[in-house]
Amino acid sequence: MTDAMRRARRHMLARTGLAWLVMMQVMMLAFPGYLRHGARAAESQLALEQAIVLMNWLSLVLCVPLVLYCAWPVWHGAWRSLARGRVGMDVPVALGILAAFVPSVVATWRDAGEVYFDSVSMFVAFLLTARFLELCARQAVGEHDEADAGLLRQADRLAFWFVCVQILLAAAVGLAWWQLQPERAVAVTVALLVMSCPCALSMSVPAALAARRAAQLRAGLVPGAPAAGHGARRAAASPRATDPLHAATRRVAAQNLLGSLVWHVLMTPLAALGFVQPWLAAITMLLSSLAVGTNAWRLVRRPASPRAPLAAEAG
Repeated sequence: MTDAMRRARRHMLARTGLAWLVMMQVMMLAFPGYLRHGARAAESQLALEQAIVLMNWLSLVLCVPLVLYCAWPVWHGAWRSLARGRVGMDVPVALGILAAFVPSVVATWRDAGEVYFDSVSMFVAFLLTARFLELCARQAVGEHDEADAGLLRQADRLAFWFVCVQILLAAAVGLAWWQLQPERAVAVTVALLVMSCPCALSMSVPAALAARRAAQLRAGLVPGAPAAGHGARRAAASPRATDPLHAATRRVAAQNLLGSLVWHVLMTPLAALGFVQPWLAAITMLLSSLAVGTNAWRLVRRPASPRAPLAAEAG
């Protein structure tokens, strides 16, 4: 691993850690808002409303470094893609953050309306977690597995078209809700933009390729890696010996891509109908990314002997 790759990983880890700290604090500060509509005495309701105002301002202060520093890679990536006349994968993420953060700032300033600071903090923290996992996977793949670059290009192309469709859908659905129930338009639009983040799609192939690399290292099938024995060195020398593992990798990558698409297809109508809150969309986005990594990790869970994993994959 090069020094630049290590620096990139450290910076992403620092941003992710700070985002999680902010998220935990903002979630605690958001708790009084969940109690607003309960039945209580007038004096207690007044005290609760005052506490909510204070908590909203504290949440705003905490979310400023979250949006400016932690989410900086999102702003940089979105600006770079738009400057090239393209709609990159960071564009819907940036729109989702802005669509939730800006109305929350306005509502806090005016002391009227809903705030979504908890959704913003959850989205950024979960997003950076998925991005960190994707970064580790892509670094492993880019360093050792250039022969499967075609898979990465196919996945990135699919994610690009997916992003374009999701942005148009979020805009259309948001306008429809603005005509029907303006007070719910922001929440529905934010949920759709959060779900348009192609995190699981983007890491589908890198996760599978990184798991394949780990499986090869474990079985001693990578030239230059510590071998498990003479049989491992013979397997490394024969390209045909790794074909079953290559086929298994493509199968797992296809499963990841298909699973990610199915998840979006199932969840998007629910979000468009207003059944998915922004915070729930952020949670499901993280869970889909973790599911992709877990499915890919099945390639590594095999015996260290080079013959055993090949026989298992062939079956």
